[in-house]
Amino acid sequence: MSTETAVLNPTRTTESLPTALCSVVWSQGHCYVREGSLGRSRWVGMDHRGRAVSLTDADLRRRGWSLRRA
Repeated sequence: MSTETAVLNPTRTTESLPTALCSVVWSQGHCYVREGSLGRSRWVGMDHRGRAVSLTDADLRRRGWSLRRA
């Protein structure tokens, strides 16, 4: 991925998602926090209507994500 591509499309990344609990990532303008319970970790945040959303790692990869707010 060139630097130019990364600047134009910051939500597409080849990096691995953070695995530590309480990590924060951004996707489609919303932040998601890594939470875990009983060995199953999920990314939890709010949708554009303020409703709670729980995403898997695969969901975030499909939607695109970033460590910084875009």
